[in-house]
Amino acid sequence: MTGSLPRVWVGGDLVDPTGPSISALDHAVTVGDGVFETAKIDRGQPFALSRHHARLQRSAAGLGLPPVDLAFVAKGIDAVLEGEPIDFGRLRYSVTGGVGPLGSDRGEADLTYVVLAGPQARPPASGALTVVPWTRNERSPVAGLKTTSYAENVVALARAKQVGAIEAVFGNTRGELCECTGSNVFVVLDGEVLTPPADSGLLAGITRELVLEWAVDAGVTIRETPLPLGILDTADEVFITSSTKDVLPIHAVDDRQLPVGPVTTRLRGVFRTRAGQDLDP
Repeated sequence: MTGSLPRVWVGGDLVDPTGPSISALDHAVTVGDGVFETAKIDRGQPFALSRHHARLQRSAAGLGLPPVDLAFVAKGIDAVLEGEPIDFGRLRYSVTGGVGPLGSDRGEADLTYVVLAGPQARPPASGALTVVPWTRNERSPVAGLKTTSYAENVVALARAKQVGAIEAVFGNTRGELCECTGSNVFVVLDGEVLTPPADSGLLAGITRELVLEWAVDAGVTIRETPLPLGILDTADEVFITSSTKDVLPIHAVDDRQLPVGPVTTRLRGVFRTRAGQDLDP
């Protein structure tokens, strides 16, 4: 792959990644009216696409968009993965409301399809978190949907990078632990693994879903339960999950140092083993 520019496919054709390729009137551009998925590429192959496709359809339905043409998406995925294999990277595919009015009303245009693939560095051995002062609204009409309206995450992640953290943690309006900008969060307390439930306002990640399933098979119980944001001050271990981070141990939350403990290490090993056995679990 030449340089670090992604391969880009829009509406049926590979396009110049730096050139114009969608309308300035596209509703994703004007008001963030779209949904997307990000899947891991490992040694040239995408991971867990069936689950990502299913979540994309759920997000589209929740946003009031028509059903996504997954066969068309698959053509775009094939196109951006052709050629020199991407050793490790990100596959992102988006579906937008298409060309629309300058306001929030939708027009009658067809959906816009965009697929991108590009390399990125593999995740570090562990990372730090910072708790940000902003909240997730668990009662939002788009709570739990993976929409292209990501401005909150951009601001929060920039804050995290300023203080040397890999991710930013949000609480919700009830003062409960919710999620990170692009990751789900788990804590280990007295040997028990805990994670916020879906009604906390989080986006239920694909890696989170697999960890919950595979932990059961490995004899590790994970309980989904409302958690106070302050549990990060007392937890014995903390880890996050995402499509490109897998299970990532956390060695610090703000000024508090944490060990990479045995439960996190075990679950990281379980995930690596199971993911290596099946590209589309």
